Amino acid sequence: MAVGVISSAVVQYNGKITWFVLLSCVIAATGGLIFGYVTAVTVTKAFGRKASIFIGGAALIAGSALGGAAENLYMLMFGRLLLGVGVGFTNQSVPLYLSEMAPPKYRGAFNFGFQLCVAAGGLLAFLVNYGIEKIQGGWGWRISLAMAGVPASFLTICAPFIPETPNSLIQQGNDHSKAKKMLQKIRGTDAVEAEFDDLVSACNASKTIKHPFNKILQRKYRPQLVMSVAIPLFQQVTGISVICFYAPILFRSIGSGVSASLLSSVALGVVGTGTTLLSLFIVDKVGRRALFHIGGIQMLIPQMMIGVIMAAKLGDHGELSKGYSILVLILICIYVAGFGLSWGPLGWLVPSEIFPLEIRSAAQSINVAVGFLSTFIIAQMFLTMLCRFKFTIFFFFGGWVALMTGFVYALLPETKDVPIEKMDKIWREHKFWKRFVGDGQEYEVSKIEGP
Repeated sequence: MAVGVISSAVVQYNGKITWFVLLSCVIAATGGLIFGYVTAVTVTKAFGRKASIFIGGAALIAGSALGGAAENLYMLMFGRLLLGVGVGFTNQSVPLYLSEMAPPKYRGAFNFGFQLCVAAGGLLAFLVNYGIEKIQGGWGWRISLAMAGVPASFLTICAPFIPETPNSLIQQGNDHSKAKKMLQKIRGTDAVEAEFDDLVSACNASKTIKHPFNKILQRKYRPQLVMSVAIPLFQQVTGISVICFYAPILFRSIGSGVSASLLSSVALGVVGTGTTLLSLFIVDKVGRRALFHIGGIQMLIPQMMIGVIMAAKLGDHGELSKGYSILVLILICIYVAGFGLSWGPLGWLVPSEIFPLEIRSAAQSINVAVGFLSTFIIAQMFLTMLCRFKFTIFFFFGGWVALMTGFVYALLPETKDVPIEKMDKIWREHKFWKRFVGDGQEYEVSKIEGP
């Protein structure tokens, strides 16, 4: 049992943003575009991040092709199954890839590229749906499904040419010289000893773990386990999937026509994409917690106001006037802007940067699985909830937003500027979580097993 002592100061690694890492991360981030369009867990530990991205892209191409050419229900269902596999692979691997490749100082901005592409993908879907609504003959849905193959093809073609992350190279083999050269290349400097030593130490610890899913249940990983479940769950109970999936239905229910409701959805897509782009430039300056708090308030207030307006003016069977319909649209845009600023991108960033290497793939698997399960349940229940709750559905989701904002304030430490392999420090110094992982003095580094 090796025991060490770590100082409270965070060591800053050498490195800068290079075109090599920037281009690689831009390509990888397009995995989010697919998620936004088509909204399976892989063990990235075995295949590596790069291979998982490629497999996910290939599955998405096949799924979109089958969906667009479907002649019967079975083809359509199998196509959707392949799309699910592809989304599972990309959602598992892309956020990890971006966080591992990015310099610690700019990790938030790089990782936000994923959510930016998610938002852009959603906007593209709204635009396509608005365009095909005018097509006669009822076959426009084929275009909608087949178009997912465009970003999937780009991702699949480019994936073989992007580098594997140094973390994954070390984890998959013992060729440390190759991993170090890759780290020097993506950081743009030869002075990477501090970061490389931390990667090797983390990898040595991870190799002692035979069953990561059992390991994550241990007491010292309690913060990571809680976050891997809570963050994706909270991301969905903001109500954003309801807005994205059912915006046309929602707008029609308050008095808009088909074309107007689809156009309103396009407006939401533009707002979501724009605010996500804004948050990309400020996340590494103001920090994760500040954006969570700002975004939470910005989502909560419009939800409460919409509920009050619909209760007072809509009733059970009426329609809103044009003026109030426009006001509701503006309030929903403010809400979407709050999500694009906070829980949208941060819901992917924070889980991808807080997990130690030895449980990283397992924890990210839980994160993705909880996100998909939450999305599925809410999507299946929404229409029933809308009929039963009526205007109070906005109070329901608003209550969750208030709860999750308080959760972040009390239980999520700041991760800005903390190197990804030194993230254990934030838990050991947190007033609540330190009782599970230690008090910040001596801690277990790794368990050394004999030959």
